[in-house]
Amino acid sequence: MTAAGFARLEGELKDLKSNARPAVIQAIATAREHGDLSENAEYHAAKEQQSHIEGRISELEDKLGRSEIIDVASISGASIKFGATVQLVDEDTDEELAYQIVGEDESNIEEGRLSISAPLARALIGKEQGDSVEVTTPGGSKAYEVLNVQYIG
Repeated sequence: MTAAGFARLEGELKDLKSNARPAVIQAIATAREHGDLSENAEYHAAKEQQSHIEGRISELEDKLGRSEIIDVASISGASIKFGATVQLVDEDTDEELAYQIVGEDESNIEEGRLSISAPLARALIGKEQGDSVEVTTPGGSKAYEVLNVQYIG
């Protein structure tokens, strides 16, 4: 996982513990004051939300505890590896794209962060500037040329 990805997950965990968890505990307490819990929809909704929050907290603590932070700025070389920011051109449409190859938990295609487990990322690993890659996607086969490979921290 990149340092930025680790920081994002750490921020989410802190928010859940300091904001979401106390808010749902307050919602449960308020719902309890309304009387009979067996027919109290607010209480059941708050308990369900609490279950989701506690599950996400556990998941984040586990991921953060097991994660290995990779300093992308310390990586160099011409070939594409984890953490590389890659500029590509679609060989059919001449559309230029840029992606950073990141861990699954930090991927967000709209923000240009491509999961290491994505078919495109797997096809790019080991390639260098000027290489072509062909990727089978749900929409069909796509061909890309690697324009540039950088390691930006």
